[in-house]
Amino acid sequence: MKDRTEFNTILKPYLSHPKVQQMKEYCAHGRISVLAHSLGVADMAYKLDRRFGSKSDLQVLLTGALLHDFYLYDWHDAKLSFNIFKMHGYTHPSASCRNAVETFHVDERTQEVIRCHMWPLTLRSVPRHREAVLVCIADKLCALKETFHR
Repeated sequence: MKDRTEFNTILKPYLSHPKVQQMKEYCAHGRISVLAHSLGVADMAYKLDRRFGSKSDLQVLLTGALLHDFYLYDWHDAKLSFNIFKMHGYTHPSASCRNAVETFHVDERTQEVIRCHMWPLTLRSVPRHREAVLVCIADKLCALKETFHR
């Protein structure tokens, strides 16, 4: 299938990078690794794009989906904060975006996908492009599935 070939071709250079492989070491939801979650989000975003005929920029969609949780720390070990804006849910999109820019020099549109994936929790980071909206939706669907289907 041509589209799956494109899917794999786009993600291959990222998946071979040691920092992306490091995502296997951290738990996302339930018992699933951050890397497995991120691949699930990429797959779901891709399927949503195809289902709705969104004609997204696949490079932006898939790269943003893969790197949306590229924060590289175990959020379960974080010091408990009573300042809700310092909690992982609010801070990890910025950390992920910063890591993606430093490691892969991702473009502005891909940065938007990463920064906005926690909307509406992060009220100021509203997704403006279809790729960001699709990853935001895909992330919620995958997180729900991973949390409740252990």
